[in-house]
Amino acid sequence: MADGAEPGTVRSGTPDGGGPGAAGDAPEAAPLPPPCPPGPAPQSPWRNHFLTLLDRLPAPVAVCRADGGVLIANPAMAAEWGVAPGRLCGRNLLDLFRPRDTAQLDRLTEALRLGRRSRYPVAVGWRGADGGARQGELSLDPVGDPSARPPALLALLKVRESAPPPAPRGQVSPVEGRILALAAGGATTAAIGSALGLTVDGVNYHLSRLARRWRVQGRTALVARAYVLGVLEPGSWPPRAA
Repeated sequence: MADGAEPGTVRSGTPDGGGPGAAGDAPEAAPLPPPCPPGPAPQSPWRNHFLTLLDRLPAPVAVCRADGGVLIANPAMAAEWGVAPGRLCGRNLLDLFRPRDTAQLDRLTEALRLGRRSRYPVAVGWRGADGGARQGELSLDPVGDPSARPPALLALLKVRESAPPPAPRGQVSPVEGRILALAAGGATTAAIGSALGLTVDGVNYHLSRLARRWRVQGRTALVARAYVLGVLEPGSWPPRAA
């Protein structure tokens, strides 16, 4: 992304022209500029068609100048910050995203300086609309008239979905774990009591207590819940507590 002084040099949209802060931190959200003014009228049919297609794309996409200033952003891109697409116009990509490897950005800068036209991936991080840290990859493609120096950039964002959090591990006492293991193996209440030195009422007390805690009904559902919560070891037979 090149500034107006020297094609091929990368700059941030910050007032002092410096880059983002320490590596690994997501950029602070700068005040959003007012919505972009309407374009010249009438617009050419091909441009209207392009804008319609851009709005319908499910992937986050933006078109920006070589210096990183956003010209157009589709709703999917704006949704990453919970704003309308027009509110991203005039923002700089380096205000919105933080490159994870500045060497990737250097390669793009050099390519723009030399007039090369290829796709350049840049791993980035940013803060989502909910304030949470997000990660992904920006694919930057020089577009437009081949004679234009420097060219505009088409930025396609591929969001890296976070892995779902692990299921919470159930907390059970040693006796409860042994009762669940025996129940999973098909033992009757009387057989469980005999194996553990408990009365039938004692076994039923523990089973009922676990069912209320996990909000399930029936022994089958109770055993299934025990496997989901990691109380019973998957893949072992006879069943045993984890």
